[in-house]
This record gives sequence, structure tokens and C-alpha cells, in this order.
Amino acid sequence: MTRLKGPGRPAQGAEARAQVLGSLASVDLVVVFDEDTPRNLIAALKPDVLVKGADYRLDQVVGADIVQSYGGKVLLAHIVPGHSTTATLARIAR
Repeated sequence: MTRLKGPGRPAQGAEARAQVLGSLASVDLVVVFDEDTPRNLIAALKPDVLVKGADYRLDQVVGADIVQSYGGKVLLAHIVPGHSTTATLARIAR
């Protein structure tokens, strides 16, 4: 993940991130994967809903085409300004 996100990232390890996501009532399953994208995992699991941050466009969401092909939904989650990992790390550094 550091290779994709850059030095010092991610701020939290995969297990910690999975634990936070898994604690959400609306989340049924969290899977940590080793590939650069979840495309193969999405194809294998066939989720009903795929969620990505709204800082992406629908055509940029990896696996959106797969999910939509069988009637699943792709949702873009609202991004709350100032609450990104980058913004949080910047506040800590000050």
C-alpha cells in the first residue's frame, strides 16, 4: 500500500482499518487483499453494493462495471472536508 499511497502511508495498518470498517453496522464483510486493485475480489464476491469516496467519478471506480453488470449498486460516499487522513496527519504535524 505504501507503494500506491506514498511514504509514511497508510497511517494505519490493514488490520486496524479492517477493524474500524468491520465495526460499522452496515458492513457485512471486510476483506484485506494483496493486489493493487480489488477488481478480482469484486468479481469473485459479487457484492450488492460497492462504495467509494465521492472524490472519484463513477467511471473511475474499479469494479463498478462488474457490480452494475448484475444489477448491483455503486455509491459514491460524501467526503466531509477536513476529515481525510491527509488533513488529520497535517493537523497532528502542526
